[in-house]
This record gives sequence, C-alpha cells and structure tokens, in this order.
Amino acid sequence: MINTSSWAIHYLLVACVALFAGPLVSKLPAAQSFPLTLFGLSGSQTIRLLVEETGLIILCLLAIRSFRQMPDSGRGFSFLRQLILPVTTLLIVIATDKTLRVVGHSLIDSIGSARYTLTYAAVLILTGMWITAAWLLNLDALHRFFSKPVPSSRRKDAPTTIDDTEAVHQDELPSADTTSPTLPVQNGPPAMLGRYKVLKELGRGAMGVVYLGKDPTIQRFVAIKTMRLDEIDDADKLQEVKTRFFQEAESTGRLSHPNIVTIFDAGEENDLGYIAMELLEGTTLKDWSRKPNLMPFDKVIPILATVAEAMDYAHQQGVVHRDIKPANIMVTKDGSVKIMDFGIAKMATSSKTRTNIVMGTPTYMSPEQIAGKKVDGRSDIFSLAVVMFELLAGRPPFTADNVSALLFAIAHTPHPSLKMIRPDLPPMVKTVLDRALHKDPVQRYRRAGEFAAELRACVEGLAA
Repeated sequence: MINTSSWAIHYLLVACVALFAGPLVSKLPAAQSFPLTLFGLSGSQTIRLLVEETGLIILCLLAIRSFRQMPDSGRGFSFLRQLILPVTTLLIVIATDKTLRVVGHSLIDSIGSARYTLTYAAVLILTGMWITAAWLLNLDALHRFFSKPVPSSRRKDAPTTIDDTEAVHQDELPSADTTSPTLPVQNGPPAMLGRYKVLKELGRGAMGVVYLGKDPTIQRFVAIKTMRLDEIDDADKLQEVKTRFFQEAESTGRLSHPNIVTIFDAGEENDLGYIAMELLEGTTLKDWSRKPNLMPFDKVIPILATVAEAMDYAHQQGVVHRDIKPANIMVTKDGSVKIMDFGIAKMATSSKTRTNIVMGTPTYMSPEQIAGKKVDGRSDIFSLAVVMFELLAGRPPFTADNVSALLFAIAHTPHPSLKMIRPDLPPMVKTVLDRALHKDPVQRYRRAGEFAAELRACVEGLAA
C-alpha cells in the first residue's frame, strides 16, 4: 500500500519535470549539438520532446498506481485519490500543448490552427468539469481530514425518556433507575493498542470508546472497541472480569459467517481491554426505521431472514447476541447484511461492579432479559421481531413515557396489531410476528432458522 506523503512528493517532482524540465534542458549549450534528432527536429527540440514525454509517461503511471493502491482510511485520502486522474489529465494536456506549439508546428498546421485551438479549449473545459465534479463529490472526505477530533469530556447523565418518535438507543441501562453510567474520561486516544495503531475516535458503544485502528503489518484498517479495566479495585473481581472478557471474545471470535462481523483479535493494553474487528462501510437499519424512509416489504423481509439465519448459526455455536437492534444490523455498500457486536453486551456486563444492571437496549429487550433470567437464542428472536415490527410500522411495538413503564409494557402488555397499522401486508406476516413476539419463550420459534424460513415463506407467498 502506498505511503501517501512520499507519493505526494514524488508526484510533485515528476509534474515539475514534465512541465518545466524540457524547456530548461533544451536551452543548455550542449543541447544545441545533441547528435540524435527525431521527426526532423533540431537537437534541442529533440531533447525537449524526450524529457517532457518521459516525464508525462512516469506521471501517468504514478497516477494510475496511486489511484489503484492509495489507502482510504476515512481521513481525506479518498478525496485525493479521486482527484489524481483528472489533475494528471490536465497536466498532460497542458504539457502536450506547450510541446506541440514549440516542436509540432507541422502537426498543428495539418489540423488547422483554429480547429486545434477549439479542440484544446474543449479538452480543457471537459477536464475542468471532471476536476470540479470530483472535488464536490468528495468534499466530506476533505472535511474529515482537516476536522479536529472532539476531545473526551465528562458529561452529566440525563434521564432517558421514550416516546413514539424516537426509540431508546442506550447501550446499557440500570433496571432500577433511568440513568446510564457515564463512560470514563480518557485524555485522548492511546497511540497503540497491541499491534494496532490508533488513528482516531469513531464513537462510543456498549463497552466504551470505539477507535479507528490500523494493523501496520498487513495494512488493514479495523474498528477497535475498548473497555476500561482500571476502575475495578478488587483483585479477584478484576481477574474474573478479564477471564470472562477473553472467554467471550474467544467464543465470539470463532464465529465465521458472511453475515456476522469478524473479530480479528483481543487483548489488554495499559488497563484497557480491546477487541479489534472488521471495519464496515454502509447504512444501519436504524436509518430505515421511521417514515417516510421505510424500506419496501419485499426488501425488509429478506434482510431480516438473513439476520435470523446468521443468528441461528451463532446460537448453534453457543453465542447469544443479547442486543439485536436496528443500529446493530448494517447493509454494506455492496449490499451484504452484517450483524455487529455479537457478545458485546455480555462482555460489557463483566466490567460493571454495580448490581441489578440489565444489559441491552430497553426497546428491543425480551421479557426474560427484563426479568434478569438466563437467556438463550429465543431472546434474540424476540428482539429481531421487535426490529421487524419497527421497520414495517415505522415505530417500535412498545413505547412509554419512561423506562419503567416501557419495561412493564414489554413484559406484560400485548403488542399492537401490525394488521391495523399495515393492512396491505399479507396475513401470514401477522401470524409469524405474533409468534416471534410471544411473551413466553416456549411459545416462540425454537430456533432462529425456523423464524428465517417463515420470513422467506412470507415473501414467496406474496410473489405467488
């Protein structure tokens, strides 16, 4: 992979050679007596032609190589990458025109001076439009390059409320009160975590701070999720937390499925546990969960069926997600469906010293999670059914003015009839959803694979 700084220096040097070296060298006294001549040119004109064309060829090869290999780390290099080819084209056009006007009079005369000028002007305009389009379409990458990372700061906790228009997206929530613990303050990101170079902070999740990292050995960009370990004072408790953390990371890391985000590595650095995982680009289902941005039925159901199949695979490996929600399901730029943060909720639980804490996002929790009971794959099925209801109706099935009322509704109140909200949907959809949202896990689908098969049958029935 290309080192961008050294590439920029090489590119500027070669561009200067292509534009200026030819005229300068051709004026040297030795150039007048240059023995080699081409196309009936004088010795100095031949020197100028050779130097300029050599520079242009090297510039062109350098631009093509850079376009194909320059890294896109989200820090502005994609902006530079998209400008390489149009800027190089502009330099080639300008240099070629300068050469032709000095040594190519016969060619210009054969074309016609006026026609040549018009052609040159048209090429300049088209190249300028190409550069302008590339510039405007990639301005966000340039802004990211020059923007300063927001420093971490301690903020007071605010009460969490739930209404019909906005679902709760807290990653953890105490069952007895309505506030979430504040993440610890860090004085800027660490320089390294294990073998990974930390580039910048991406956000904050269930475990702690999420960083953009890079494995310098194989030049791979990763997402690094961290968890503070230095706030656990009890030595026995700390050892227990570390054991659970790495056991869960190991079991989750064994998952090898095209629709589950891959975990590459886990480790500890300066009282900071970390997990390095696959870095994705795409859109989460959270962006499609409100009107008027709802996905069509025939697109939503196959995505949910794919998620259910991936969940079924994980459940067979003994791994339960515990925090299925729209924000944890991504559709990548190439159309793939990916489940994120498998096992993260349990890992985050292991770092908490407080008691009676219920992990997960309240809106999508199953009744058994709320009751603090042991959960299995059927809990994930309930959560995916909540996601399904929300993506089809534009609102979650359970809403309330406060967390306590929301948890009570999930545990005891029947969910609204989807048929009343979306009468256009096939009757089978309601039947499938009612079973998946049953309060009693025994009455739900036994396996997520069964849920997936029923979902696909809904689409096939509609097509028939």
